[in-house]
Amino acid sequence: MDEITQLAAALGKSLQRSGAQVTTAESCTGGGIAEAITRIPGSSAWFEAGYVTYSNAQKTRQLNVPSDLFTAVGAVSREVVEAMVLGALEKSAAQFAVAVSGVAGPDGGSQDKPVGTVWICWGSGKQVVSRRWQFDGDRDAVRRQTVKAALEGLIQLASGEIPYRG
Repeated sequence: MDEITQLAAALGKSLQRSGAQVTTAESCTGGGIAEAITRIPGSSAWFEAGYVTYSNAQKTRQLNVPSDLFTAVGAVSREVVEAMVLGALEKSAAQFAVAVSGVAGPDGGSQDKPVGTVWICWGSGKQVVSRRWQFDGDRDAVRRQTVKAALEGLIQLASGEIPYRG
């Protein structure tokens, strides 16, 4: 069993213990987090919904991300992933959520947001915590590292910890 599958299984065990459900809101991973979660037999008991919102228009349409955020701060930003998490929680009624938006490459990077820049946000209720990552490697490597970090943070959140703090 690979590392990502192991993480998804650990998340499932944690959520089953508490009777909670999780939802995902994904851009740069294109559904990779949801795919990893649904590899686990019985995940329908704890996986509520997955939103793949690759375009800004879909982030607004499906997750209620304010469209003016894209002009103000860009899609790869703390503000957008936080809005994505809150929208996913509201739409799905899950207790926990993760959202990701990033520049997986090989194109699309800028001086401020080079290839490998990814924002991840985890949320529960109205509480959110976000972190900017700078992953190395090609497109596949960036996406894999994003899925891994997203799942690790969800495990922390489901265990009552604040992901990647302290």
